[in-house]
Amino acid sequence: MAGGRREPARAGAGAALGALLCALHVQAACRDTTVTQELLKEGFHRDLLVKVELGEDAGGCAVAAQVRLPPGIYVDPYELATLQQHNLTKAVLFPDAIDVEAPEYLARAAVLLLFLEPDARCSRCLRAAVPVHARYHRPGEGTQQASVVLESPEVLLCCCHGHPSAECWEPAEVDTPCSSDNTSPCQWHRTKHRPVYEESMLRVPVGLREHSSLVCALTLLTTGLCSGLILAAACKYGHFPQ
Repeated sequence: MAGGRREPARAGAGAALGALLCALHVQAACRDTTVTQELLKEGFHRDLLVKVELGEDAGGCAVAAQVRLPPGIYVDPYELATLQQHNLTKAVLFPDAIDVEAPEYLARAAVLLLFLEPDARCSRCLRAAVPVHARYHRPGEGTQQASVVLESPEVLLCCCHGHPSAECWEPAEVDTPCSSDNTSPCQWHRTKHRPVYEESMLRVPVGLREHSSLVCALTLLTTGLCSGLILAAACKYGHFPQ
């Protein structure tokens, strides 16, 4: 009876050991992908630099970084189109219509698919950069800065003439071509073993809410003074029909 009880326990232990060895084999075969991003320059107008080191060679597949842009930051679609015309960057923006004048509290989030180019550092290294811009925020209470959190990009792989390793990559729901020059959509894949993501923080200067009355009064006074000067100059030097 005791021997009969040992058999299921041994079978369970064997199955668990087999699953562990299989997971270790997959993890060893799928090296981690490293993703880093940097916000270059200062002020409201920055450059977002994305660097990726793949765990395995891309093998001729297209590699892109899917960047989720919060409402506090945006990519100018007109600037992006100009850069693509000069082959300075390749990207697809969702949605493609962005209100560049809207403040942060009236804007919507967007998604940028940034195509990566090979980096001379190593055979598995890629990089790309794109201009990004901070939006105006509401005045703050007791602080002169607002924080915009930019999540780490997700690395995507697209192989129109083949399939990446099923052990390392899984299909991703991305309805876009494998390149910005192609119009036919292909199947994109994301890595099964998620790399360590690091968020980037953008500090945006804002006004103080307690200064609102003073700012409104000075704005009204300045507007009235300038309007009076313009009207006086028009009456003095203007030529009006009799």
